[in-house]
Amino acid sequence: MAATLPIIDLQELQESSSSSSGKLREACEHWGCFRLINHGVPVSLMSEMKKVVGELFDLPISVKRRNVDVLSGSGYIALSSMNPLYEAFGLYDIGSTAAVHEFCDQLGASPHHRETILKYAEATHGVAMKVAARMAESLGVLASDGAGLFEDWACQFRINKYHFQPETVGSAGVQIHTDSGFLTVLQEDETVGGLEVMDPSDSGYIPVDPVSGTFLMNLGDLATVWSNGKLRNVKHRVECKEAAVRISIATFMLGPPRYTVVEPPPAFVDGRRPRLYRPISYEEFRVMRQITDKQAGEALELLQGPAQPLSTKFDVNSLPADVLAQIQDID
Repeated sequence: MAATLPIIDLQELQESSSSSSGKLREACEHWGCFRLINHGVPVSLMSEMKKVVGELFDLPISVKRRNVDVLSGSGYIALSSMNPLYEAFGLYDIGSTAAVHEFCDQLGASPHHRETILKYAEATHGVAMKVAARMAESLGVLASDGAGLFEDWACQFRINKYHFQPETVGSAGVQIHTDSGFLTVLQEDETVGGLEVMDPSDSGYIPVDPVSGTFLMNLGDLATVWSNGKLRNVKHRVECKEAAVRISIATFMLGPPRYTVVEPPPAFVDGRRPRLYRPISYEEFRVMRQITDKQAGEALELLQGPAQPLSTKFDVNSLPADVLAQIQDID
């Protein structure tokens, strides 16, 4: 019998339930993912956001291309010969009202679209901050010890549309990967499944059936770095199960302010558990994954060993000019 994902009640966590805190820690250490209920985001807002997203994808391609990158690959991704089934919008950083307005301006969003996107961005950003803080507390790191630093960590929207066709049923929609950042808040398509996560025993992949009104929470590579290996970065993929359009809305909590390194709090490093990964910023780690094509957690192996400059693993200045330009233009 297949294992089932843990279910975490955010309302109970907010009420400082010790049992809920223990369940959260177990889910994060053993699974690296869980389903979040009672998160405080109205189902009506989630439904309206999906409707708005569908209308944005119906815009002319010339308009959609105005959604330009801030980080490399963070803007609009069009259908292509390499990815004929997938397109996406991106928004960096949803914690900035100005950035959300700029995204809406790029796409010529209507007043209703703009209002919905602003409300949804604020709501999911709040969910990410609350869950991250409770995760830290479950590991014994209180706000005064550093959990409050999550408040200025960048969060990015990635809004996905899969154009599944009859001939693609049974094929991969998205390759096996881990998320590069810290924490992901995912609103799945409630009618079209396909997401699968790695079984904690590493024995295979488990289908994740969508549940309306809930979020799927995934931990990424930087959660493993920040926790000094305590938290699991979950491998996952998307499989084409049926010929249908599948839309998902992901809020990625990436990392601290630009080029600020991620490293474990002092409580996670001692004589019995030395530092496992050298400090690194999200931006540097993102480039490391891109340049090495290590997308399923293997890039963490490049961070093992004593702290040292990134250039000892690979030379950032040797990156292609277009990639380097994207990195340098972040601010």
